[in-house]
Amino acid sequence: MSSGAGTSRTFEFGRTYVVRPRGNHQATIVWLHGLGDKGSSWSQLLETLPLQNIKWICPTAPTRPVAMFGGYPCTAWFDVGDLSGDGPDDLDGLDASAAHVANLLSTEPANIKLGIGGFSMGAATALYSATCHILGKYGNGNLYPVNLSAVVGLSGWLPCSRTLRIQMEGSIQAVRRAASLPILVCHGLGDDVVAYKHGERSAHVLNSVGFRNLTFKTYNGLGHYTIPEETDEVCNWLTATFCLQGSQS
Repeated sequence: MSSGAGTSRTFEFGRTYVVRPRGNHQATIVWLHGLGDKGSSWSQLLETLPLQNIKWICPTAPTRPVAMFGGYPCTAWFDVGDLSGDGPDDLDGLDASAAHVANLLSTEPANIKLGIGGFSMGAATALYSATCHILGKYGNGNLYPVNLSAVVGLSGWLPCSRTLRIQMEGSIQAVRRAASLPILVCHGLGDDVVAYKHGERSAHVLNSVGFRNLTFKTYNGLGHYTIPEETDEVCNWLTATFCLQGSQS
C-alpha cells in the first residue's frame, strides 16, 4: 500500500451505467452503490424517479479484497473493517474513488450543476468527496477538480471524520465553501448494517465543522434499504436545491 501526495494504488473500476435526462438537462449526479453491489442496481431505480432534468451516472466500484469479509473480494469503493467509520481509513481507496467520480463529472458541460449521491459505502464516498471539494484537495494533497452543488448520503457514514476538524481549522475558504454546499443525509432508525448512530454522528460532525446547509432526515423502522418516502424526499430536495424546472410529473 502506498501513500502520500502523487502516489496511489491502481484500481480497475467496473461498468458505468448512465440514465439520460428525459427533459432539459440541468444537472448531473454521480450515484454510488453500496458494498458488493453494482451501478445497474441503482440506475434501474433512478430512471423511475420524476426528475426529468437530471442525468444520472452510476459507476461500479472495483472488485477488491475487503477486510470486513476476511479479505474476500467484492465490489467496494475502499477497504473497510466495519461499516461505521470507527476503524482506520483507507485513504488510497477513498482518494481513488473520489477521483474516479470527479473525472466522470469533469466532462459535463459548464452550465450543468454537479452533484454526488450514494447509499451505504457509496454515501460514505459521496460525503468524503464533499470534504475534498470544500478543502480543494484529496487526502493525498492533489487538487480536487470539480465544483459540487449538492451531495446526498443515504444510510452511510463520514470517513476521515477524526481529521476533518483539524483540516478545516485555519482555512476561511474551506469554511465558506462548507457553509454553501447543500447536503442531504438520511438514515433509518432500524438500520442493522450501518447503525443509525453512525449516520447521526456523521451529520453532527459535518454540521459542527461548518456544513451549515445540511439536512438530516430520520425514518422510523427503516432498515438498510430505501423506501418511497425516502426517495420522494430526495426528489423534492434535489428539485429545490438545483431549482429544477418541471421535474415533478
